[in-house]
Amino acid sequence: MKLSYDRSEDVLTIETAETGVIDYAEQAGDFIAHFSQDGRLLVLEILNASEFLANVFKSTMRAPGEKLLVTA
Repeated sequence: MKLSYDRSEDVLTIETAETGVIDYAEQAGDFIAHFSQDGRLLVLEILNASEFLANVFKSTMRAPGEKLLVTA
């Protein structure tokens, strides 16, 4: 797995496989998933990554026993 961040575009790229050819991509909101012909996830791009990561970190820094609120 390889992570890279483009600060100027605010995009976090996660390469999940070392080999493979991207056949198609699907976008859902700020997430773009790139798949091989057999449906294997090869690359995940997170747009507006700084906002996404801030929310992830904030949600993990809760008090003991405090419930996690997940919104979409």
